[in-house]
Amino acid sequence: MNKWIKIYFSGVFMGAADIVPGVSGGTIAFILGVYERLIAALSGVNKESIQLLLKVNLKGLWQHFDGTFLLVLGLGIVSSLALLSGAISYALEFYPRYLSSFFMGLILASAALLAKDLGKFKKHYYLMMLLGISFGLFIALLSPTNLDVTPLMVIFSGMIAICAMLLPGISGSFILLMLGMYGPVLLAVKNFELDVISLFAVGALIGLLSFSKFLKYLMDHFKEITISFLIGVMLGSLLKIWPWVLVNHWILIDGKKVPENTEFVLPWNINDYQMLSDLAFPLCFVLLGILIIYVINNIFLLNNTNGTHKKL
Repeated sequence: MNKWIKIYFSGVFMGAADIVPGVSGGTIAFILGVYERLIAALSGVNKESIQLLLKVNLKGLWQHFDGTFLLVLGLGIVSSLALLSGAISYALEFYPRYLSSFFMGLILASAALLAKDLGKFKKHYYLMMLLGISFGLFIALLSPTNLDVTPLMVIFSGMIAICAMLLPGISGSFILLMLGMYGPVLLAVKNFELDVISLFAVGALIGLLSFSKFLKYLMDHFKEITISFLIGVMLGSLLKIWPWVLVNHWILIDGKKVPENTEFVLPWNINDYQMLSDLAFPLCFVLLGILIIYVINNIFLLNNTNGTHKKL
């Protein structure tokens, strides 16, 4: 299959993941083997790029930023948001347990694949993984809040959201929801409020330029340690999409009903437990997610775009 078609569908899967609260497009990029190339492209602002811009060398600038890659990946993300948002939103509303189970399978399989790529584990790998798990759990257990919508807060939200989207295991939309900025930003986009959109874009750009460079530095100089930490973040964030929860109290954040007090339980401890629908089917979706990662790694993305993954 043509490599650009693979990259396009990588964007499609990333866009689909970003629709689901608690699932990060960065996680999917990591799974599909385009993460390092994405970070490298986004961190391209440097002395060389400024010189190319001053010389009006658009072709060189396009190549410097891996423009074709970003364009194709971006088209996949945008088309996914446009075409799949309805279906995924429907599944999220009516079959949340099955959808969470499916993404749990994806993340478990991808974490196992990444761990296998590390080869022989060393003590400091385990330490970084434990730190990553702790960080992922901390993010997953954040309580939603309401903050004043000020220009500075909009810029800050853009910075934090884009950093979360780049970091596997953390959902940018979830962070916005926790900050109480999900509704205002969504409303601004819907009503085409250029002032709010511009401020958010400025924050996102600042976060993008700074955090992508930081991630690239880590991947270039401490790759195994960084991957160990990111595996931990992915595993810790699984709590956020744990399929079996009891919601004790709901609150409204930006007009959206959000669980404030939840209790994570085993499948047979949920209300009106049915073995088939509450245990067997979710486990089938977990296995489906694992199977899809196996297929993607061994067939669909064989000889992937950055060559970081091996076959299972």
